[in-house]
Amino acid sequence: MADKRKALFICLGNICRSPIAEAVFLKAIKDAGVNDQWEVDSAAIGGWHVGKKPDHRALSTMEKHNLPYDNRARQIKKADFENYDYIFGMDKENMSDLERLAPKGSKAKQLMLGDFDTETPGKIIRDPYYDQGADGFEQCYVQCVRCIAGFLGKIQSGQI
Repeated sequence: MADKRKALFICLGNICRSPIAEAVFLKAIKDAGVNDQWEVDSAAIGGWHVGKKPDHRALSTMEKHNLPYDNRARQIKKADFENYDYIFGMDKENMSDLERLAPKGSKAKQLMLGDFDTETPGKIIRDPYYDQGADGFEQCYVQCVRCIAGFLGKIQSGQI
């Protein structure tokens, strides 16, 4: 078998959006029967939450949708830009930070996850951290499902 494809999901603190996206991706590739062909992780731009579990609202959302998750927050490293094939940012600020952090000539394709939204391409995945309640986390989950389906569809059809 060829080398595994590798995807890394990034958000500001790695406790809300990127863990949800990682969990959704893991379920999608498992359901498609291709989970043995992928290595998947998530990380943060900043180091504020390194070592912590995701926000309790993110965990509740993942649990509601039967998405097991036990990773802890970590910060992106320069080596990630060589190790991963695809690094997904959640918004334009993440993308700007990734561009700034990426070593010159690194192999990873830096992509905004929202560009693969099957309903509204190019829409950012809004940070639900400061929302009251779980609605923002549910919205993040729903959007991640659409975006990841869109990305995997493009992979499958050879468009990426």
